[in-house]
Amino acid sequence: QVHLVESGGGLVQAGGSLRLSCATSGRTFSTHAMGWFRQVPGNEREFVAAISWSGARTTYADSVKGRFTISRDNAKNTVYLQMNSLKPEDTAVYYCAAVRDYYGLEYRDRTKYDYWGQGTQVTVSS
Repeated sequence: QVHLVESGGGLVQAGGSLRLSCATSGRTFSTHAMGWFRQVPGNEREFVAAISWSGARTTYADSVKGRFTISRDNAKNTVYLQMNSLKPEDTAVYYCAAVRDYYGLEYRDRTKYDYWGQGTQVTVSS
């Protein structure tokens, strides 16, 4: 079992930055791929970014590429999402998710993830 807790959300002006953290429990963090997703009420949860178990591979949604950076610290069992140049359309609840990594895993597919955090609100004002 993997327990995930997000933090770091808040209110920021457009153009500003936030860093989200996702702390995990359990001794299996280093074998799991980690993803960030976001959701606006009435919309489906959408992919934002993901990172492989080793950190060697990352992938991003086109809408955040060049502005967001995902990283992980396996010694601290934590994954991060650095968000720069934030836009009002980035406003959403952000969720981290975990799945045991394997060759060929489709990181962008939210249905592949087994564990989810409770979410943290990010609000970007114009």
